[in-house]
Amino acid sequence: MGRVVITHSTYIEGLIPLLRRLAQQNGIDTVTPAVINRVRGRSTCLRLRISTPISGGFKLLARRGTSAQEVFVVTGREREDLQQLVDQLLADR
Repeated sequence: MGRVVITHSTYIEGLIPLLRRLAQQNGIDTVTPAVINRVRGRSTCLRLRISTPISGGFKLLARRGTSAQEVFVVTGREREDLQQLVDQLLADR
């Protein structure tokens, strides 16, 4: 069972409960939400997609409304497997 690192005071609405469920999955070591930014596009619901590989895992991008937040996931899972897991967690909300 992994852990969620809480380091900021602001997060995209609904992101932390999703990340806590992600951290409970097998093969997920650490989940760290990071920088939050304003973006031009508008996403009506919470979306989470894999952005780029990092050392020991992947950087994900969470989007909702006009906000985007980076999320770093340390895991041994493959990219496709992690994306399927994230998609499943989003569908189960």
